[in-house]
Amino acid sequence: MATKTAEISVEDKLKVLYSVQLIDSQIDKLRAVRGELPMEVKDLEDEIVGLETRQKNIAKSIEDLDGRIADFKLRIKESQKLLKKYEEQQMKVKNNREYEAITKEIEVEGLEILANEKKIKQAGFEKQEKTNALESIAVEIENRKDDLKNKEKELKTILEESQIEEDKITKKRNKAAESVTSRLQIAYNRIRDNYRNGIAVATIDRNSCGGCFAQIPPQRQLDIKTHKKIIVCENCGRILIDANLAEEMKA
Repeated sequence: MATKTAEISVEDKLKVLYSVQLIDSQIDKLRAVRGELPMEVKDLEDEIVGLETRQKNIAKSIEDLDGRIADFKLRIKESQKLLKKYEEQQMKVKNNREYEAITKEIEVEGLEILANEKKIKQAGFEKQEKTNALESIAVEIENRKDDLKNKEKELKTILEESQIEEDKITKKRNKAAESVTSRLQIAYNRIRDNYRNGIAVATIDRNSCGGCFAQIPPQRQLDIKTHKKIIVCENCGRILIDANLAEEMKA
């Protein structure tokens, strides 16, 4: 293997590096597709958890309202008992003073009944609104669960297919990379790791580096076209390759 890498020309090294770059870009695209779907699945899972938490909170609110309504009804029954009691007492009073006192108590209990009936009505409206919201959330949760099921199925399929494709491409990439020295491979990998788009080998486009778009001096462009040595961009450090050689590799 050492003899093979020692005999390879600079032009061949550039060709190999660029072919490796093209393959790595394919792998990056495959991983990008996989990277988006798991996030979508996670977002749906989080959304469902949020909806279910909201569903529980609304159900608890309805339960509390039922408790309040029951309490209001109990107060009405107590007031009704007192009313009956006061009405019976009113029939047995001996003077106006006692009559007026009992009449006042009857009025108070009557107002208490009206107030509690109003509270029951208000709580009933609130309960109906929350019940409607609970029904809507239940439908929304089912829809989100259906979406999640479909996304998980899609993710599983893509993971299986893309992993097979990635393994196949990776073998091709590693075989190609064997043609260059480990030192050059390390340099290539280091440059790739430095940039988000993973571009380590850039073509010259309109007299500029295809990676950072910095202008390349004419003399340096000429040196790149001669393929006598590996030249990097003075601005971003990417390995530069002339467009003609790059097109030859793509063909």
